[in-house]
Amino acid sequence: MPPRNAKKPASRPGRSLSGGKPSGKKNTDKKSGGSYAGKSRPGKPVKRRRKAAPQPASELPGERLQKVLAAAGLASRREAETLILEGRVEVDGQMVTELGTRVDRRHQEIFVDGEPLPHPKLVYFAVNKPEGVVCTANDPSGRPRITDLLPPDIGRVFNVGRLDMSSEGLILMTNDGELANQLTHPRHGVQKIYDVQVAGEPGPEVLAQLRKGMHLAEGFARAVDVRVKSRKKNGTVLEMVLDEGRNREVRRLLARVGHKVQRLTRIAVGPVRLGEMPRGSYRQLTHEEVRKLKTASEDGPDERKSTSSGKPAKKLVTDQQAAQQRKRKAARGKASASRASSKPPRKGAGTQSQSGKKPSGKKSGPPKRGRR
Repeated sequence: MPPRNAKKPASRPGRSLSGGKPSGKKNTDKKSGGSYAGKSRPGKPVKRRRKAAPQPASELPGERLQKVLAAAGLASRREAETLILEGRVEVDGQMVTELGTRVDRRHQEIFVDGEPLPHPKLVYFAVNKPEGVVCTANDPSGRPRITDLLPPDIGRVFNVGRLDMSSEGLILMTNDGELANQLTHPRHGVQKIYDVQVAGEPGPEVLAQLRKGMHLAEGFARAVDVRVKSRKKNGTVLEMVLDEGRNREVRRLLARVGHKVQRLTRIAVGPVRLGEMPRGSYRQLTHEEVRKLKTASEDGPDERKSTSSGKPAKKLVTDQQAAQQRKRKAARGKASASRASSKPPRKGAGTQSQSGKKPSGKKSGPPKRGRR
């Protein structure tokens, strides 16, 4: 008998321990734990259940919480988002800190800072802001505020967009946070018209450059329309139409083309006009003006016409859309270049004869005899 510690003889390559030749087939028995154990056989597609597509947010029940807060006149949309993130909003006794939470105000209780969400009457005002007034609710420096021009008994309202301290003209004030967000969001492209007095006399090339646009720190910017309204001894008055509200955008655009702004007055926001309102005065918007404002904020910039010259507004492209277009164009260029490099060279291409001329590709032979 062999000793207990003796090693078993190693099997020869190409033969099994039983002495027979291997069949070359893999063990497919699931019980024996072969290579196909628990798996489908090759060649047969695996049937997988498709996961149900998530329901679009627009089809979910209720409305976004920040939209409900803004519609209640408690705050603007951005301020409402801050209230939620700071944990100051409760829905049915539960603190909500996630943006986009959908609620149904008719069947749910909403509290902000421990107080139930109010149901205020929506108000809309037009204010002729004079120079030296700031468009902010709180000013540590104690400068005159735009809210100081309204009576204190109207409740909390906020300005729709801003004008810098040295500018003047039309400012809309409301407690309708949803409408305020639509009027200021660049996606809706609500147009604002400005009377701008500049130094010098801008020529046609300058006006064309303003319409064509240029790149600022935040991205591409341009005037939807611009025209010379009048000329004075000390400057020129332009009428400019913009559909965005970037900080000091009018002044920065004109500075880029070499014309300093001497005076800037906003004369229209969408369908609402400044008219003959005295500086520092206010008036309540009519129902027709509010209706037109809501219509203007729902339409896109491509669906409206320019207000001053009657010319149709050019199609606007956002910075994100322009970046996507550049990426697609670059991808198409790379794809065409790769296809061109993968094609085999044409017969005779890239070679030259000893005389320095490219071959014609025709077979050479004895010269043909011409007719005599």
